Amino acid sequence: MSTRQQADPAKTRDAVVAVAQWLRDATRPAPDRADLAAAVRLTARTLASLAPGASVEVRIPPFVAVQCVSGPKHTRGTPPNVVETDPRTWLLLATGLQTITEAKASGALTLSGARAGEIESWLPIVSLSC
Repeated sequence: MSTRQQADPAKTRDAVVAVAQWLRDATRPAPDRADLAAAVRLTARTLASLAPGASVEVRIPPFVAVQCVSGPKHTRGTPPNVVETDPRTWLLLATGLQTITEAKASGALTLSGARAGEIESWLPIVSLSC
């Protein structure tokens, strides 16, 4: 994360609050791309700082991919432990508005590898008051 935007807690919370109404109500218009990208990137980078390491890769296309969770480091080819989802699902997970079990059951989240589910220990990243 040396040249990328650091995951500042206040900025992360502000970015999530900017898209919170859409997260709570999918019938609302989607936030603009820049606001959505900021919320996704900052929450993913916060996860990477909370769970440092490189044994799990979290992918939220088209915005970000981060490596996290201590353990064996992946260096080449397809990582053995991958979490992948869309931006809205990621933000629902990051805010605690959806669980990993719910997202996986709906097909919106894929977990591959024995350690991928370990990210659940660090969720939610930003709690939204109801």
